[in-house]
Amino acid sequence: MNKRIITLLVLACLSLHVNADEIQLQKNHPERHVVVKGDTLWGISGRFLKDPWQWPKVWRMNRDQIKNPHLIYPGDVVVLDTSSGPPQLKLLHETVTLEPGVRIESLEKEAIFTIAPNIIGPFLSQPLLIENGKLDVAPRIIAGQENRVVLSPGTRIYINGIKEGQGTHWNIYRPGELLRDPDTAEVLGTEAIYLGDVDIARYGEPATGDIVRAKEEIFTKDRLVVSPDEFKSSFVPHAPETQISGRIMRIYGGVAEGGPNTVVSINRGKSDGLEEGHVLAISRYGRVIRDPEYKESSSNKALAEEKKLKELNFDVKTDADGKKIVNFEKAPVQTKLVLKPGDVKLPDERVGLMMVFRTFDRVSYALIMNTTDAIYTADSVHTP
Repeated sequence: MNKRIITLLVLACLSLHVNADEIQLQKNHPERHVVVKGDTLWGISGRFLKDPWQWPKVWRMNRDQIKNPHLIYPGDVVVLDTSSGPPQLKLLHETVTLEPGVRIESLEKEAIFTIAPNIIGPFLSQPLLIENGKLDVAPRIIAGQENRVVLSPGTRIYINGIKEGQGTHWNIYRPGELLRDPDTAEVLGTEAIYLGDVDIARYGEPATGDIVRAKEEIFTKDRLVVSPDEFKSSFVPHAPETQISGRIMRIYGGVAEGGPNTVVSINRGKSDGLEEGHVLAISRYGRVIRDPEYKESSSNKALAEEKKLKELNFDVKTDADGKKIVNFEKAPVQTKLVLKPGDVKLPDERVGLMMVFRTFDRVSYALIMNTTDAIYTADSVHTP
């Protein structure tokens, strides 16, 4: 009897797991879609699937294919196949027949992007974040040609030192605001204000360079970071394989709240398992309220205060007379939410989706894909 019950429970769990992973199609999904210029991988996914991050499942992609996807070009045809049961997408390469014996094909095609390049372009091609420790050792401008104060394109500059082999093309930046973890207040890095580009003409101490582009005014003491050869712009939207949770640190574009096509930074990065293409759900971070009918007795108030101090890692000791001694000299960083008696944290409410497009060690940048409400700093992000 017990074995039968256990078997039924196992089957029930398997059934729930299958249903949870079931791929849901859009109600009015097409049977095929001809890729055109301007399409994005996310947009095509949304035509067929309710959850675009399930794209790898309907393509039957393995881990290596997700990291290095086959490129899709305008003129390709995406076909939905449900003949074998679970939906599967396939790719057809077709050309257009103009007349018998004559076909037209583009001599040079550009593969479609995962998300709109005009929105994330500056975040891919320019410096964005200087991680802790790298700011102090970055090369800096020490002088300009003919003692010029404002340095512009065509101006020769002198850098404190760049060795041969460290790169020819460099970006100029100025340290901006610090990025702090919303939970711990720890500094995760310094955002870089992109100023322009410089080509190195002579290596050494000092090195010589020529400014080739200026987005803003450039001065001595501004810093240099080597220009990366290439950033990844083609990736597959997919959910993380592990449970990841974090918070939104900043919203970009000069707005107080985020919406679709808004770029945000979050306090999780490569060291947490994030990679380009990961899709995360966004939830309104539930605020802490006071239970309106909670009544605290004087007998447990002292115990509650001591418990709170210990949870915050303060050093609480008892002297010979039984008096509590708290060391307040060095307040520790709070690493988790501590509720006082009578406090209630409201549950997080899901309000949107984002896709990660650039990662650093402990910080990532993501594009908000869709929302049901405004997005704010401190909203939580997590595996969908």
